[in-house]
Amino acid sequence: MAKQVTANLKMKIPAGKASPAPPVGSILGQYGVNMMDFINPFNEQTKELKGTVTAHIRIYDDRTMDFRVISQPTDDLIRAKLGIEKGSGVPNREKIEKKLSDALLTEIAEEKAKDMNTEDIEAVKKIVAGTARSMGVEIG
Repeated sequence: MAKQVTANLKMKIPAGKASPAPPVGSILGQYGVNMMDFINPFNEQTKELKGTVTAHIRIYDDRTMDFRVISQPTDDLIRAKLGIEKGSGVPNREKIEKKLSDALLTEIAEEKAKDMNTEDIEAVKKIVAGTARSMGVEIG
């Protein structure tokens, strides 16, 4: 008989820095799972990554779990590369002064490609460019 999924969770956690303290401890504690079964593998898997990553965690009825890690959100990467705090509140009318160069666009796309289901960097660049435009950042 297949295990039943009792919870699907998403947590933003600094890469390589999960600990039993909130948010990890308080969220996983609710489900009665062994936190160290998540914390140690998560920290090991993410120690090479930078910034905050998103962990998608599935908890099963037998109190086991599995997870997958998604790297930093695309908008965080764009803000970091351009050195800006936030995007435009009205991206259609007000543009951010800094432009995202093709080289930076390619860099971000290569980083995000491992989270996507494609090896086509040009396709990922289009996705990243769309996110940039929605933040009021022009490509060029």
